Amino acid sequence: MRALFVALLLSYASGSGKAAGASGAKGNRFVCTAVPAGTDLSCPVETTNRVQSTSPQEEELRNTIIQLRETILQQKETIVSQQGTIKELNSKLARCEADARSRGNARRKDYSKNTMGDLPRDPTETVEQLGKTMQSLKDRLENLEQLRANTTGGMFPNELRDLLKRRLTDLESQLLTRVAELEEEKSQLYNETTAHRQRTENTLNSLLERITELEKSNSAFKSPEDFKVSLPLRTNYLYGRIKKSLPEMYAFTVCMWLKSSASPGIGTPFSYGVPGQANEIVLIEWGNSPMELLVNDKVAQLPLAVSDGRWHHICITWTTRDGFWEAYQDGERLGTGENLAPWHPIKPGGVIILGQEQDIVGGRFDATQAFVGELSHFNMWDRVLRPIDISAMANCSAYMPGNVVPWVDANVEVFGGATKAALEICEDRLFDS
Repeated sequence: MRALFVALLLSYASGSGKAAGASGAKGNRFVCTAVPAGTDLSCPVETTNRVQSTSPQEEELRNTIIQLRETILQQKETIVSQQGTIKELNSKLARCEADARSRGNARRKDYSKNTMGDLPRDPTETVEQLGKTMQSLKDRLENLEQLRANTTGGMFPNELRDLLKRRLTDLESQLLTRVAELEEEKSQLYNETTAHRQRTENTLNSLLERITELEKSNSAFKSPEDFKVSLPLRTNYLYGRIKKSLPEMYAFTVCMWLKSSASPGIGTPFSYGVPGQANEIVLIEWGNSPMELLVNDKVAQLPLAVSDGRWHHICITWTTRDGFWEAYQDGERLGTGENLAPWHPIKPGGVIILGQEQDIVGGRFDATQAFVGELSHFNMWDRVLRPIDISAMANCSAYMPGNVVPWVDANVEVFGGATKAALEICEDRLFDS
């Protein structure tokens, strides 16, 4: 009985809705249908003997209502999508404005720095990026309009289209304003860069002119050998360098003029290093130790004393046969010895440094071992000179340039503040005495 009552109610509701839509109905007609117990009453019950009570007009009206409902749902979905797009456009616009402000502040901050070579970023990139963003927004708008046309067969509602156009117009105006600001900043930056570059070029030109003058003055010696190298400070960066290297040698003689009053020890007048042996040939007076000669890192002490602030001529000879050596000061032989690296040939292809002791070939100097003073007429031979020749050079009665390393201006480089100056050694020596 309960199921029958529910079925009557459903039938009545359906029939009354149709009857209300028909203008010519005189009354209501009810149809009772038996429903088995346990049937789901939420679903309509199809019957074969149901009496047709709707007219064609009612059926058409019902279809129209259904279509209107679907259209309303589609319109709602489109509006929600358009609202999301508007929010996205607003968000992008806010990011563009924030990015433009941050870039402007960063650029103004960078302009206050006086740098050489570190220039601010070219504003053209920012303009291109804003242009790309603008074109992307326009493309989105066209896509939305196309989507709306495909969905409903019409365009955006006038209000939404006008709102988007106003937004795009505002964004275009802001973009043009920003472009004008960037162009002005670019022009200002170019002017500042040009002035800075001009100042830099003027400074470099002045330095080049000064260097040229110094080079001319240094090369204006009466003869190529009449000059000295000055190393006034005990540092690890003042030194001279001989451009020529040594061949393989089984004997040598090295002579030079020295003037130093450094204490304790005059340092290292010269050193010769080769790959694998930085102490191939070294002359050094370090600390309170006497002057030493190193050959292949083997040591011999020399009875020389040259730290009185006067010019002294010293010569050292060595031969691989029994490692025999001799030491001369001011033309007089003061000491000899043997067993200094016997039967060891001097290796070729190394570097000769004036004023520093090498820990690696050509570098890693120690300031405590640096020579302090003046040095001139550094010559080297691949044989042992006769005592008479050494005495003649010390007495200024003869001059013999080295056959392996001669003392000439073009063969000597100076670095780190070391200087070359004109010198007539014999006249200077007479003046000292």
